[in-house]
Amino acid sequence: MKAYLDASVLVALFTHDLLTLRAESYLRKAVPLLVVSDFAAAEFASAVSRRVRMRLLTARDARAVFSTFDVWLAQAATRAPTTASDVAAADAYLRRLDLTLRTPDALNIALAQRFGATLATLDRKMAAAARKLGLGVATL
Repeated sequence: MKAYLDASVLVALFTHDLLTLRAESYLRKAVPLLVVSDFAAAEFASAVSRRVRMRLLTARDARAVFSTFDVWLAQAATRAPTTASDVAAADAYLRRLDLTLRTPDALNIALAQRFGATLATLDRKMAAAARKLGLGVATL
């Protein structure tokens, strides 16, 4: 089984978050292959940077979070590049009009589908849309 981790899960795993225990519990389950896209990694970096701007995290702590994440990513997950075909698939999902997707969510779903992975997310709206598109979603 492959699990594609979106930024909501990554933020919960690498920062002190209300959902950290749920994300950690999911990872303790035997998931043989974890996939993190370069896009999800960028979203993660954006969320950590936002916490610094909001003074919820110090710059020093943010650098430590980035370092821990980078080491973990190199050792425990497969880094997946985003391609033009992923953007095209996301565009098609957004044009359906029956899904309540934002662009980042559509792109994460497209990436998870391309890698044949279950989507691991803490975002209920994205999970519902992914299910409508026939993608397996991990319950966190």
